[in-house]
Amino acid sequence: MTHTRFFGKTVLTCTFILAIIGWGVGFYGPPIYMQAVMERTGWPIAQVSTAVTLHFLSGTIVIANLPRLYARFGIPAITLLGSIVLGIGVNIWAQADQLWVLYAGAVCSGIGWVTLGAAAVNTLIAPWYVKDRPKALGKAYNGASLGGVIFSPLWVLLIERFGFAMAALVISVIAVLLIGALAFLVFSKSPQSLGQHPDNADQPEPLPISASATPWSTMQTLRSARFRSLAAGMSLGLFAQIGLIAHLYSILVGRMGAHDASFAMGLATASAMGGRYVAARLMIQGMNRRQLACLGYAIQVLGTLMLLGLDLHPTVAWIAVALIGSGIGNATSLPPLIAQAEFSREQTARVIALMVAISQATYAFAPAFFGLLRSAFTDQNHAIGAVVTGAVVVQVLAILSFYRGVSARPFKKTAY
Repeated sequence: MTHTRFFGKTVLTCTFILAIIGWGVGFYGPPIYMQAVMERTGWPIAQVSTAVTLHFLSGTIVIANLPRLYARFGIPAITLLGSIVLGIGVNIWAQADQLWVLYAGAVCSGIGWVTLGAAAVNTLIAPWYVKDRPKALGKAYNGASLGGVIFSPLWVLLIERFGFAMAALVISVIAVLLIGALAFLVFSKSPQSLGQHPDNADQPEPLPISASATPWSTMQTLRSARFRSLAAGMSLGLFAQIGLIAHLYSILVGRMGAHDASFAMGLATASAMGGRYVAARLMIQGMNRRQLACLGYAIQVLGTLMLLGLDLHPTVAWIAVALIGSGIGNATSLPPLIAQAEFSREQTARVIALMVAISQATYAFAPAFFGLLRSAFTDQNHAIGAVVTGAVVVQVLAILSFYRGVSARPFKKTAY
């Protein structure tokens, strides 16, 4: 029986909710967990920030095998299992009394988070949207940004009132129940099972006749100068960004207090939604996408430099956070859109997959790297200066990487 209402809209709404939970617990949570662990245990920042690196690094292993896991066990089962593993990991973060236990919790939380992250969002949206997929993904990724707006202050509030252990238990249980319901009631459906077609079309999209271009191998992709500049730009930009996000909350706490710092983190993710909207408008007007990436990172450089003036006036912190946050969303979504404009359809899938894998394996080390920078200085102002200097250098290198490919080849017309 054919359903009159397009079920893809329901899937999109539920994927939006999944992104709120996934990013709120698995992406924007670790910087707050790090501060809570340091306050509870007194462990050095270099050792605790290594747990954040393990969190992100462990996820790269699972991302590479997600399609195989989905094929073998099904999307609903993997999604629910991932939420359970994420919940277990966060609870270990909250109760760890030895570093190796903390690191084990970080591995669990990282493995669980990626089943609710970007790769999962793409997998859930893909069967339902083809022509409208960029727009649908944009809406779903707004859930990721909203996750930071909601969960950053929520985590701080619950930890202050009830302690990290109780906060972790309550949020993880609610998250598992919600994700489980979405997984088996919504994500278990497919267009074929409901007699529908992607984009709510009356009939399926005809398969394209084989094109002249053939898919690239990994080595062919790596030999492309345009790919190397694009992958380097994405990796460097995310390295600086993840490193800053991991330490931003603990830096702001010393200047603003826990409550204001948590709302500042929320502002950063709210700014990401605004930055993504502005980028979309500029792309519609025909702006070169690599130049758009350069502009976005130049704005982040300005915001990062403003962290040197946190003691000058309270508003400096808020402006700095907003400028840094403006590029959070575009750092992950813009490079694939550049790839879609510069490479053929047959090449794009390989380019994006390899680019994302390289960037995640790179930025996973950012929290530990910036933690070592901070721990090298006993004076807090000098420590902040080291973090800012490191981030700005990497951001400038990202700008140069993107800019190298601006005139490498004229952008082809794209449907996106």
